[in-house]
Amino acid sequence: MSDLNIFGKIDFVRNNRISRITIKIKPYGLIVNLPSKNTETEAKKFILNNQKKILARQERLKAKRNNTLINIDNDFKTLTFTVKSKYSDRNDVFFNLNNGVLNIEIPNNADILSDKTQEVCWKGINYFLKKEAKRVLPERVTTLAQQFGFKISDIKIQSSKSRWGSCSNKQNINLSFYLMLLPQHLVDYVILHELCHTVEMNHGEKFWNLMDKVTEGKTKKFRAEIKKYSIP
Repeated sequence: MSDLNIFGKIDFVRNNRISRITIKIKPYGLIVNLPSKNTETEAKKFILNNQKKILARQERLKAKRNNTLINIDNDFKTLTFTVKSKYSDRNDVFFNLNNGVLNIEIPNNADILSDKTQEVCWKGINYFLKKEAKRVLPERVTTLAQQFGFKISDIKIQSSKSRWGSCSNKQNINLSFYLMLLPQHLVDYVILHELCHTVEMNHGEKFWNLMDKVTEGKTKKFRAEIKKYSIP
């Protein structure tokens, strides 16, 4: 079973409430939930039988984590502010948004690359992303709707991680505040996508023709580009 080392640290957790072996895949390890009827040996065989699928999932998670990693040497820009981080003589993680810069101060004794610190950092970043999204996105939706003659009923900013935006059959536009992580032209692409749904609720030929009209024929280009981005 030495091949198990390729998965990183594996934690086996006994759970008498489940009926089958389940695996939570992490970038550098696995959490294996075991029902009362199964042994660790059986779980290890299960892992190896699904090795290809698990490793592929880990690689995707590693890539996603690297793309969203908060690091001292790596500033990154959102739609309206730049995130900068540094170590400081503090007991907790501190956030301050001023003049278009979100400064994050990390305690000297903390490891900024640890999962715990990354989670705290992103919790703070998300707070400001949502605040900024509520400030700028509704106005942008209104501007584009007026420019292209779309009618909308309501605009809501949500915390969806499964999609950038959506449109209801009542012409309500819903946008994820994670749109703030995209460049302006892709933010506009998502907004226009949802505005087109106020006219065409499906993804048929008429919808894509309308999208090409409002994006000046750049729909395919923008669709390909936005796939390079992921929600943290």
